[in-house]
Amino acid sequence: MTLAIFGYGPGLGRGVAHRFGRAGFPVAVVGRDAERAAAHVRDLEEHGIRARPFTADVTDEQRFPALVEEIENQLGPIRVALHAAAADMSVRSAATLTTTTAQLAFPLALKLYSPMLMARTLIPRFRDEGTLLFTSGASEQHPAAYLANVGIALAAQRGYIRQLALELRDTPVNVGLLNIGSLIEGSAAQRIVDAHPEAIPPGLELTRISGAELGEHAWRLHTERELVELDAGFPA
Repeated sequence: MTLAIFGYGPGLGRGVAHRFGRAGFPVAVVGRDAERAAAHVRDLEEHGIRARPFTADVTDEQRFPALVEEIENQLGPIRVALHAAAADMSVRSAATLTTTTAQLAFPLALKLYSPMLMARTLIPRFRDEGTLLFTSGASEQHPAAYLANVGIALAAQRGYIRQLALELRDTPVNVGLLNIGSLIEGSAAQRIVDAHPEAIPPGLELTRISGAELGEHAWRLHTERELVELDAGFPA
């Protein structure tokens, strides 16, 4: 029973990997950078978690089926898959009114088409049961002009996941969406914001959430089938 994290990062990915690793899951660390993926695996192995690195772009439709084969050949059948890939702040559009279809291309590829690809690839391969987990950000529930294109893509993803969960409700496949409303400690986004606070609109205060806390939320989505969505890090 393998956990595959597509778009592994040092915040969310690490937190989820440690939580599932403690439960006996080996972890497939999937990222675009081979050196970083190998470093993440070393970190997990130092904590007694079996893991393997895999290099891939999760938006690559031609590569994805072969990637899944590689993971299962090395670690065993995937039982839980987390789509954790997030858009870099450099892709954001400046305002909703000026957002173009070109500016939507990458966010949609990353947060809608790639999750759809993961679901289409894995659902037929699940044996007795399986869990598909997805992630979203604050700009879907709380629109922000400076994240217009990302928020639009996240809204499309949410619509897809809600429909998918409805259609799979009476099957052995579990679907969960983790909505994250804070900066993740240790993440690339957190480091960018700390280094360039001017990237955030004046007056906007971003709270922080740990990867460990998100790992617990992901575990709940896996084990409590009645949960389809879970909010974490949003203001009360």
